[in-house]
Amino acid sequence: MIDVLATVCLLVAPGTCAPRVVPVGAETCVEAEAAALARLEAWRREYRVEGVRCGTLGEPAPGFEEVAPGLFVHRGEVALADPANGGDIGNIAFVVGEEAVAVIDAGGSRALGEAVVAAIRAETDRPIRYLVLTHYHPDHVFGGTALADAGAEVLSHERLPDALAARAESYGEQGRRQIGAAFIGSEPPRVDRTVAATEVLDLGGRALELQAWPVAHSEADLTVLDLATGTLFAGDLLVERHLPTLDGSLVGWLGVLDLMEGLDAGQAVPGHGGPLVPWPEGVVAERRYLGALERDVRALLAQGATITETVGVAAREERGAWALFDEHNPRNATEAYTELEWE
Repeated sequence: MIDVLATVCLLVAPGTCAPRVVPVGAETCVEAEAAALARLEAWRREYRVEGVRCGTLGEPAPGFEEVAPGLFVHRGEVALADPANGGDIGNIAFVVGEEAVAVIDAGGSRALGEAVVAAIRAETDRPIRYLVLTHYHPDHVFGGTALADAGAEVLSHERLPDALAARAESYGEQGRRQIGAAFIGSEPPRVDRTVAATEVLDLGGRALELQAWPVAHSEADLTVLDLATGTLFAGDLLVERHLPTLDGSLVGWLGVLDLMEGLDAGQAVPGHGGPLVPWPEGVVAERRYLGALERDVRALLAQGATITETVGVAAREERGAWALFDEHNPRNATEAYTELEWE
């Protein structure tokens, strides 16, 4: 399979360039360059595209661990996105069936999505048929265009397209600021199909059950259950080591966790951490933190505390149990205060 490799430079900063792959997977160079034309023309609005040729980066793909038969997980760093990690801070997984491959989440940049395509191709020649986005946060979606270019149909919760569109500009600015040159070519993927309740994807002898949830971690959380291995891909509804981040509803999140415990799963891939935790035992620490946040915010509201006073003390007992507590707990407390004060 032949792809197109191009050097892409920022128009506003001509010296800032990065190699990018258009993974069209054609049979000949002529076909590959023709198939890549639309993508390259779209990039020319923001970038100078040069050095176009057939080929790939030839760099090592991100490491994927086969955690169950035909089920591969890449564990992102438990960290904030920066140039050193290239935005590789969210977990990515793929499942191989007899006929096709499904990918769950795509990483935080186009470069990561390209590397995921390379990793899958190193494992199997079966087509990449689906990309499932578990929610709309940038560390899980911005690699999606590379998977779509490789032939994947992009699926999400029915609320994701609008939620992502509303945040796309700020997410793009955030990515360019935090990640730098590694973010070149990154943009939100177009969603091809949405899920309102449940749907089953057939990979050939292997079924994946998609489940859309009410507002919880975010406005548009979607889980994937691999029925063959009883593995739940939970997105950021479940995290390990990385502090849970609230961008939806605290009460809703706790309620969704109750519902999720009824799923027929024995293990789970969290959105951060892991790469594999027992289910439902793996959610105990997260429940404890969310419960402490709810308890403290309710108590402080009853005492008439201001939002500033609340942010400084809510759930502080959990500080030593989580990475990135100081970075994310203030926002969590703010979100919880805003939600609970209007009950």
